[in-house]
Amino acid sequence: MNGLEELLAADYGKEIAEKIAAGYRYERPVTLRINTLKIPLQEGKTALFEAGFSFEEVKWFGSALIVRDRSERDLWRTPLFEEGKIYLQSLSSMLPPLYLDPKERESILDMTAAPGGKTTELLALSQGKALITACERDKNRFQRLMFNLARQGAERVAALCRDALTLDDRLSYDKILLDAPCSGSGTVSFSKPARIDAAYVEKCANLQEKLLSKALKLLKRGGEMVYSTCSVLKRENEEVIKRTLKKGGAHILPVEAFEGVPTLPSAEGTLCIPPTELYEGFFLAKIVKE
Repeated sequence: MNGLEELLAADYGKEIAEKIAAGYRYERPVTLRINTLKIPLQEGKTALFEAGFSFEEVKWFGSALIVRDRSERDLWRTPLFEEGKIYLQSLSSMLPPLYLDPKERESILDMTAAPGGKTTELLALSQGKALITACERDKNRFQRLMFNLARQGAERVAALCRDALTLDDRLSYDKILLDAPCSGSGTVSFSKPARIDAAYVEKCANLQEKLLSKALKLLKRGGEMVYSTCSVLKRENEEVIKRTLKKGGAHILPVEAFEGVPTLPSAEGTLCIPPTELYEGFFLAKIVKE
């Protein structure tokens, strides 16, 4: 992991880089989201408790729960999981839909949607009434997306097995979620070591810039989008946004971290979350088209 450590040190300095590296060592508890498309929130919590699972609630999102001392496999065996009433999801990945704040009848594009956790969360947050289009270019990942949409009761999402870069520029959306493909530098663990070097990060960043530019073409004037990655490297985050917004026509809409969510130094108005006991490393920024 020397290449990644060098990149982290260049971005944050040695002290913070060492804290990020320490965060990779945590084995996080299972976290999940009650799927309110299938079951009312309190009923879901009661059913989970009656199934023998104790849990902690998360201050910033009522549907998010932390289950300690039990495995994902334990939850996979439950009817709640089989019936799509709960969805296992990291806390960090629940954040982008919350910041996008989907509303009834809004047209929303999820540009790189598989496996579907954020897509179905967007629909649930709008009480099932947002008009969501979900793109996924990889055929295998698209099948996984379709499976999760069906299991979680989100069949009304318009799913496209298509590269979002090929969408017609005449389309327009009220809101867009771009959870961009990235190096995964925020989700590294010592049980799953990753080879991340400058060349790979640059390759990811080039694709991210193309996707962000495309998103801004598809976004309505006055529309809002969230750009997110599971990376903590500035080249994939702040620099992608800076280079793209330099062309004009959009600006960052500042956001603040919810109570209890840890942060790293990042560009003003953006959020970068370090890997910790509860959180994966993550970045997000909200952008409005002028």
